[in-house]
Amino acid sequence: MSNGGEGMGRFVTLEGIEGAGKTTQLAWVRRVLEARGLEVLVTREPGGSPLGERIRGLLLDPAGAGMAADTELLLLFAARAEHLAQRIRPALARGTWVLCDRFTDATYAYQGGGRGVDPERIAMLEDYVQGPLRPDLTLLFDLPVAVGLARAGRRCAPDRFEAEAAGFFEGVRARYLALAASSPQRVHVIDAEAPVARVSDQVERAVAAFLAGVGR
Repeated sequence: MSNGGEGMGRFVTLEGIEGAGKTTQLAWVRRVLEARGLEVLVTREPGGSPLGERIRGLLLDPAGAGMAADTELLLLFAARAEHLAQRIRPALARGTWVLCDRFTDATYAYQGGGRGVDPERIAMLEDYVQGPLRPDLTLLFDLPVAVGLARAGRRCAPDRFEAEAAGFFEGVRARYLALAASSPQRVHVIDAEAPVARVSDQVERAVAAFLAGVGR
């Protein structure tokens, strides 16, 4: 069950591996929605709330190398529970559209596809923390792992996830694409290897189609 309902905001998430260009396109999606007169909240995971941002620091800190997969998974959902309570649910309830840089699909991809955590365990936590709430629209920015890591490597020193080997990200990408194949109505795959302008065109078409479907 997705969030959509009359009088409610919609929940849009952006997903992808490192270097996929989500940050640039997040700003573009915001402009597209605001041009339609919609109120928009931009947020991110892990993080999104004061406590969630502190948990994000723990998760991304290279000093946490070797963290147990269960610890990582539970920290992510702890941050998500706080994010939902403090920001996402209140925004949706007042009719605001929420744009989130990563959400639970990232947990299936990174912890499931990358770490090898049983997806049924992730699903159990998803149901417990979120109830029926799911994104209404997900834009998956896909590109080859080598390209994404090369882009990310030009930005700054790697965090704990960015320091993983290429094989980890191949698993992440494969799980993302499997999620897209299983939920084609919600997840739209964007060719993120294309030039920025072409990526933005793909994004605008996907968002416009979604808006048409919800009568905006």
